Amino acid sequence: MRRLSELKRTVERWRGLEKRVADLGELIELAEEDAELQAEVAEEVQKVSRRLEELEFQKAFSGEYDSRNAILAVHAGAGGTESQDWAEMLMRMYLRWAERNEYKTDILDVSPGDEAGIKSAVIQVDGEYAMGYLKSEHGVHRLVRLSPYDADHARHTSFALVEVIPEAREEVDVKIDSSELKVDTFRSSGPGGQHMQKTSSAVRITHLPTGIVVTSQNERSQHQNKDIAMRILRSRLLEMELKKKEEERARMKGERVDAGWGSQIRSYVLHPYKMVKDHRTNYQVGNAEAVLDGEIDDFIMAYLRSLSGQEND
Repeated sequence: MRRLSELKRTVERWRGLEKRVADLGELIELAEEDAELQAEVAEEVQKVSRRLEELEFQKAFSGEYDSRNAILAVHAGAGGTESQDWAEMLMRMYLRWAERNEYKTDILDVSPGDEAGIKSAVIQVDGEYAMGYLKSEHGVHRLVRLSPYDADHARHTSFALVEVIPEAREEVDVKIDSSELKVDTFRSSGPGGQHMQKTSSAVRITHLPTGIVVTSQNERSQHQNKDIAMRILRSRLLEMELKKKEEERARMKGERVDAGWGSQIRSYVLHPYKMVKDHRTNYQVGNAEAVLDGEIDDFIMAYLRSLSGQEND
């Protein structure tokens, strides 16, 4: 039923665009004799073209989980305050991107930094094809800037890891035996007032067979935090299963399988010049501030185009 609902929405989107094109055809005929309508026609042509490009990209999403909600995790790399501040900048970038694209976000867990920024954060992004778009962001992101935390204002390079995994559907994708779980409670280390500091509402769940550990401490109640931690755990287990399948496919094809952080996928340079460059597609822009404010659609599109080209090859 869920799959049927997704297909119906896809058909409705294409039918809607078909109607807009038909209306635009009538408007063009009228504009031939009405100069005032010509500007309106030009604007509508641009809107329809952009919508067509969006739908074509969505049509190209062939991954089994591309249409799903996404869980995005940001982890500060080595480097203390510098990297923790960079991780928070990335978190803000993705929250702004989601807001611009009308995706709903829910910050599931945040581990505050020692002095500034964050050590890690887990965000759920809800909306159609959230996973399909955000999968382009999975990897290491590098920042080069003059440090605001260095008395000499020396240039620093910071790293953060971004993980993007599909939201797992309860009992459909992953079945978890409660006997395989170790559940611990502790006091929240984050903001939230006296209540969160005085009660052991934060939850840590360890999946004993795999050793995966997830935490949630943002909510006021232990029950809510446990539900969120289980949501993250299901997606982590789904991710592990997908990695196994991918590694097996790669071995059968004789391809090299990289493990660990690997090299960075994108660099954000704020000094001595300003530039953001994606190392997979070589797409780059000079307006780094706009990118950090959430304008990453062009990077996402360039990556998806490169994937489409690889599939065609």
